[in-house]
Amino acid sequence: MTQTALITGITGQDGSYLAEFLLEKGYRVVGMTRRSSTDSMQRIEHLGDRIELLQGDVLDQASLVAAIQAAKPMEVYNLAAMSFVPTSWNQPVLTGEFTGLGVTRMLEAVRQVDTSIKFYQASSSEMFGKVREVPQTELTPFHPRSPYGVAKAYGHFLTVNYRESFGIFAVSGILFNHESPRRGLEFVTRKVTDGAARISLGMAKELRMGNLDSRRDWGYAGDYVRAMWAMLQQPIPCDYVIATGTDHSVRDLCRLAFERVGLDYEKYVVVDEKLLRPAEVDQLLGDSTKARQELGWEPTVGFEELIHMMVDADMERLRTHPVRSTDVGLTSIRA
Repeated sequence: MTQTALITGITGQDGSYLAEFLLEKGYRVVGMTRRSSTDSMQRIEHLGDRIELLQGDVLDQASLVAAIQAAKPMEVYNLAAMSFVPTSWNQPVLTGEFTGLGVTRMLEAVRQVDTSIKFYQASSSEMFGKVREVPQTELTPFHPRSPYGVAKAYGHFLTVNYRESFGIFAVSGILFNHESPRRGLEFVTRKVTDGAARISLGMAKELRMGNLDSRRDWGYAGDYVRAMWAMLQQPIPCDYVIATGTDHSVRDLCRLAFERVGLDYEKYVVVDEKLLRPAEVDQLLGDSTKARQELGWEPTVGFEELIHMMVDADMERLRTHPVRSTDVGLTSIRA
C-alpha cells in the first residue's frame, strides 16, 4: 500500500526537499498551502503533478481537520511556521499564533481525525537561545531569546504533551541551522551568498551585516529532511537533535562566500548596528550522537561545500535573471 504524507509548509525550503525525498521513497505526497495573493510555489514548481496540493491554514482549526480528512495521511510533517526571527519581535502575537498555537491546532486535528497518524514537529535550535551548555543535546534546558524561539519551545512541549497524554506517535526534530540554495534571501547565509555574487557581478558595492561573531552549527537542508523521515520510522517516538557537530562564525561564512568569487570580504562587508538583534544568541552547537546511533543519520555536505553550492547557485541565477540590488531586510540566523 502506498504511504501518504501530508506536509504543511511544503512551499518552504524544507518542505520542498522533504517532498522530493518522500517521492523518491514512493510516497503519495500531499502539501497543505495557505491561500495567498502572491505566488509562493517556486520551490516546488519542478515537482509538477507529482504532488497534490490542498488548502489549509494553521490559524484555522476546521481547515486542518478537513485537510487531514481529505488527504488521509499516515504521516504528517508540520513544517509551517512564521520562521524569520527578526520579524518575530515586530509581530510577536502573530508568531505565537503560527509557530506556537499552530502546532496545537495541528495536533488537535490529528487527535480528532485519526490518532494512528504519525506526527513530526519542526523544532529549532533557537529554543536553546542563551545556552546552558555546549554542545546542546536533547536534555539541554531551553532559554529562548526571541519570540520565535519561545513559540517553538511551546510547540515542542505541546508535541511531548500529546505524545504522553493521548498516545500519539508525535516527535520533534530539534534541527540546528540548515541551509541550501532554496533558503530565503532574508536569512543570513543566503543574504551573504547572494551579496557576494552581486558584488562580484558589479550589481552591488557593499553588504551590510549585523553581528559577525555569532556562531552557528550549519548543515545542508537536503540532509536534514532525511532525519525527519527516519524519526517517524522508529518503533518508539523520541525527540532528536539534528546537527553537524561543528560551528562557524558569520565572519567565516562571509570569508568563504567572498573567496568563492575571488574577493576579500573585509573590503565589502559593513557592520550595521541597526541589524543587531535585541537579544543575541551567541553560539549554537549541536550534539547529534543520539540521532547518529539510533537513526543511522549522518550529514553528507560540509560547511565549505554548502557555502560554495549556494554562491554558485546565486551566481548562476543572477547571470540568467539579473535583477537590481534590493535591501533584503534584517539579518536572521535560525534553524
